[in-house]
Amino acid sequence: MPELRKDPIIGRWVIISTERGKRPTHYGQTERRIKPKACPFCPGNEAATPREIIAYRSDGSISNQPGWSLRVVSNKYPALIIEGELSREPKGIYDKMNGIGAHEVIIETPEHNLDLVDLPVNRIKDVLWVYRERYMDLQRDPRFKYILMFKNHGEAAGASIEHSHSQLIATPIIPKRVAEELIGSKKYYEYKERCIYCDIIRQEITDQERIILETDSFIAFQPYASRFPFETWLLPKAHVPNYIDTDIDMHEELATVLKGVLMRLKVGLADPPFNYILHTSPVGNEYRDYYHWHIEIIPKLTKVAGFEWGTGFYINPTKPEDAAKFLRELEIPDESVSV
Repeated sequence: MPELRKDPIIGRWVIISTERGKRPTHYGQTERRIKPKACPFCPGNEAATPREIIAYRSDGSISNQPGWSLRVVSNKYPALIIEGELSREPKGIYDKMNGIGAHEVIIETPEHNLDLVDLPVNRIKDVLWVYRERYMDLQRDPRFKYILMFKNHGEAAGASIEHSHSQLIATPIIPKRVAEELIGSKKYYEYKERCIYCDIIRQEITDQERIILETDSFIAFQPYASRFPFETWLLPKAHVPNYIDTDIDMHEELATVLKGVLMRLKVGLADPPFNYILHTSPVGNEYRDYYHWHIEIIPKLTKVAGFEWGTGFYINPTKPEDAAKFLRELEIPDESVSV
């Protein structure tokens, strides 16, 4: 029988409609990958991108030349631009501001045919570490209120270049989706004097039904009111409001858990397109008591259609408990988790 489940953070309702027949084993697709003649993210083509902001190089090679293992550049076609003064003005009943921000691309590997999940843990750790470095740099700009890191994997998930990369966008306002989480988290804290994410983690550890992976410091699970099949959240167990506050020594463990989740999605669902989003507290310290950073991983297995757009409800045809059990019980080859 279908169920309606309520997200405890922002109050959104989700329909878990098992009657629509999507079992975990019914998902999956494999796209044939063809390397383009001149991928702008491949070594030797550095001139095809803006000049690098930062790069990890172990061989002392020259900037904007081959020899890098990870490279960050400005997006050649940015959603927001960093040059200019921020201004806001009314236009009748409407408000507008100029498009000031930052838009960067993190090229995760020089190897064209490797995805993030294929990299060893120490190189995934480098990707997570550069997120921290770029956040710490951009938060110094008083024009920016929020810094979002995200990854689009696969054409259906919005990746226009298949070479493995993630992105960063800094905005002069707090995005609505994050603002909803902040409002819900604050209400819960004012009522119970506890972080709602910390309580969710305790509940998931108690229930043990939706957990995929758990380590000493991190937990990955299917949220109770999952919007999409196999939607997965990854959180630190300790209360950490901002991603950059994560203990330096914990990044390898985080990389191991992220790789483990992505590998389960790849093996179990035939490498589906997906998005992941790193939600951290906005720039500043006023959110420290009640917000908790987390990564949301959303495979693109179903389509959002008229009912969802018209009502704000999401219809998820796979129970999160079933999805978690399926991923948890997968046999992952040992070589897939190499460090």
